[in-house]
Amino acid sequence: MGASSYLHSASALSRLGVFLLFSLCVSSVLPEVVMAGITRHYKFDIKMKNVTRLCHTKSIATVNGQFPGPRIVAREGDRVVIKVVNHVQNNISIHWHGIRQLQSGWADGPAYVTQCPIQTGQTYVYNFTITGQRGTLWWHAHISWLRSTIYGPIIILPKPNVPYPFTKPYKEVPMILGEWFNDDTEAIINQAMLTGGGPNVSDAYTINGLPGHLYNCSAKDTFKLKVKPGKTYLLRLINAALNDELFFSIANHTLIVVDADAVYIKPFETDTILIAPGQTSNVLLKTKAFNPKATFLMAAGPYVTGLGTFDNSTTTGILEYEGNPTIKRLQLFRPVLPSLNDTSFATNFTNKFRSLATTQYPANVPQNVDKRFFFTIGLGTNPCPRNHTCQGPNGSMFAASVNNISFALPTTALLQAHFSGQLTGLYSSNGVSTQKKNRVFTTDFPSSPTHKFNYTGTPPNNTQVSNGGAKVVVLPFNASVELIMQDTSILGAESHPLHLHGFNFFVVGQGFGNYDVNKDSANFNLLDPVERNTIGVPVGGWVAIRFFADNPGVWFMHCHLEIHTSWGLKMAWVVLDGKLPNQKLTPPPSDLPKC
Repeated sequence: MGASSYLHSASALSRLGVFLLFSLCVSSVLPEVVMAGITRHYKFDIKMKNVTRLCHTKSIATVNGQFPGPRIVAREGDRVVIKVVNHVQNNISIHWHGIRQLQSGWADGPAYVTQCPIQTGQTYVYNFTITGQRGTLWWHAHISWLRSTIYGPIIILPKPNVPYPFTKPYKEVPMILGEWFNDDTEAIINQAMLTGGGPNVSDAYTINGLPGHLYNCSAKDTFKLKVKPGKTYLLRLINAALNDELFFSIANHTLIVVDADAVYIKPFETDTILIAPGQTSNVLLKTKAFNPKATFLMAAGPYVTGLGTFDNSTTTGILEYEGNPTIKRLQLFRPVLPSLNDTSFATNFTNKFRSLATTQYPANVPQNVDKRFFFTIGLGTNPCPRNHTCQGPNGSMFAASVNNISFALPTTALLQAHFSGQLTGLYSSNGVSTQKKNRVFTTDFPSSPTHKFNYTGTPPNNTQVSNGGAKVVVLPFNASVELIMQDTSILGAESHPLHLHGFNFFVVGQGFGNYDVNKDSANFNLLDPVERNTIGVPVGGWVAIRFFADNPGVWFMHCHLEIHTSWGLKMAWVVLDGKLPNQKLTPPPSDLPKC
């Protein structure tokens, strides 16, 4: 997809509403006059399409035949209705990553968590209202590895006549970082799960679906951004890669970070961005005052902390100034990305994020805590089945876990089971289940590790995980929650980007080594911590988050490195209803897919 289809003037948005955006992205949608609280309709047809990258053509699952998929554009306070029709052989579900889904948990999307997937030939309508959010989020398939090609941006504009709390951009440019696999990603993950080994890595990284000129046969498949001198551009960055955190930089240009996961932050300057899978960030790019008579590469490459194989390549795009001569060969400047394993840069960059914490955009950090949890995060093993050859460590099978529990999704959606449990009295008034289990999940997920050890020191001899099926944590409505997530070095320390569905959380602290409650909690930032929906647990370290359980339903939490999710690094929170009508989970829609 060329640069022209991604460039949109902020002033044009105010004059023309969303007519141009809708015509570019969803031809079947009728645009509406921009005003507060309107309903925006989209239709997503999931269909196969032949796409060629790296001189390799394959059939991929797409939305409306587009790769990347169409953008969702709305304003804060709008209702969004998306009709999804599945025309492919795979089961499908779509997650609207970062949308709070207040009282609309049935629209969150992760397969077998909030819904059964949409089967071939079937339709489901996602219906939700965007409340208290503005910035950039994204949508993607949330079943198996289909999000490798099924993804696109969600652009949330402020309410009418509400300005950005930063320089008004001349134009806005969604830029999605992704991965391209020559092979079918469903075959890749199926093979990895069968052998117990690591999956084949991607063949290229991409910017807006294009690999860039450094890859074979890709000179024409390079994203180009044409700019004018002396202008400010808003780049809406999204990391849609399956398994890689990425550095991003533009040669000889400084970026100003103003937003993280659709929450405004205190602006800061940087030459390089680090963005984990699932994360989004708005950055301002101010072009040079005069035409430099040169072109500039933008580049993205991996930040690697694990011991496994990875895609050690770089995707590039080109920043061009308008008015440059077309015949004269211009000097080309290249950015220098940090080293592959530059954890020092990663740490310094992450520590710069702070909430605005103003009257208009407050940081409502829980000052007191009702429920405390300590989760260990990391890889482990499962024994190899008899008469089977496995390719994991020492002939075992790779696994992953939270508190040593490797989570397995049920065959019925957790939210449906929870809603049925409410109707049949599974829970008592104080938020405790009246029975330990129902047909689908159990409510005995441990609040801390059942086996304690030196989490970042010498690993234990026993690396096996516990395969506990679907265990959940039950929370009373509006409880204030503190969660410490501790990386482990059982099979090597590694950074893990953890995504919590249904909530934003505040990152009140992070550090290296084992978390020390007496020492580390005293240094928590309870004034202006960054508010996010996805955060990296530092390699060989820990991160502390706080949030209010103010959203009734069942909410997935998982590593956004897709292979780790496949191996079991996931769990779910059940938040019970409050007493008021607007604090209760609504009944399921009539077209909710059946398993």
